[in-house]
Amino acid sequence: MLTALAGGVGAARMLRGLTHVLAPGEITAVVNTADDVVLHGLHVSPDIDTVTYTLAEAIDPERGWGLAGETWAVMDALDRYPDLAPPGSSAGQSWFRLGDRDLATHLYRTQRLAEHATLSEITAEVARAWDVAVRLLPMSDQRVETRLTVSGHDPETLMEIGFQDYFVGRRHDVPVEAVRFAGAEESAPAPAVLQSLASAEKVLVCPSNPIVSIGPILAVPGLGQAVADRRPDVVAVSPIIAGAAVRGPADRLMTELGHEASVVGVARLYAPYASTLVVDHADAHHVAAVEAEGVRCVVAATLMTGPAEAAALAHTLLEA
Repeated sequence: MLTALAGGVGAARMLRGLTHVLAPGEITAVVNTADDVVLHGLHVSPDIDTVTYTLAEAIDPERGWGLAGETWAVMDALDRYPDLAPPGSSAGQSWFRLGDRDLATHLYRTQRLAEHATLSEITAEVARAWDVAVRLLPMSDQRVETRLTVSGHDPETLMEIGFQDYFVGRRHDVPVEAVRFAGAEESAPAPAVLQSLASAEKVLVCPSNPIVSIGPILAVPGLGQAVADRRPDVVAVSPIIAGAAVRGPADRLMTELGHEASVVGVARLYAPYASTLVVDHADAHHVAAVEAEGVRCVVAATLMTGPAEAAALAHTLLEA
């Protein structure tokens, strides 16, 4: 049995690779939900949905998110309305694109939440609808929200915004001064999360953004400690290759928040939780520096350009 901490496209591809070397029923994924957002009254769980659609072989392969063959009639129709909404209203906004078929997932999730179902229950139901056998668990059933302090319209002023506003609305193109996980202190791990970590033969930290994908998971009270308790059995994969993120703002965020944007910086962040870090061949010259942080370093091909490469990396992780 293997339990993985997961968030975003890199994690989804890693999990798909693992299903080629392990029975899907032997894999549990604890998924970041601090990216969740309410849009048009609908509860959207981007990381859970990306993992679900990827494991269902339904993901758009070029974007890495959303459904393949998607249409956008609803978003196109919404474009009529933004200029009509009064100041302060979020009605009619279409900057966060929700595809027509993808909307069905959010409609279902929102209605089930209104019926007082937990996010854990709903995630399991959605996974069954997509014939996903990997066990998917949200990190918490309580609301945790990633909030970022960024420069405002005046460069000398700061403002705090939600993750999707930063990542999608501003295309993660504004400097970040601080990150916090609102609601984390009052949250608790979702049911079965702690048990899955305690009983797993190995724990994997997927190649996800360590600040805003893995960071929120570890911030849930009791969850970070549960991972640290399994440290000898925890293997992490660096999302940084040759000083740059494969996709997304992980490298810039690390630098802006005072961390080194390299596999050595990743090793420092994960040292309390993981005994082994897998890095790409491009970073083989950093092995000694990584191990100086108290983390064993394994060099492998970590760039998942397709299912075969993801499966090969999965083999490496199991051997590590």
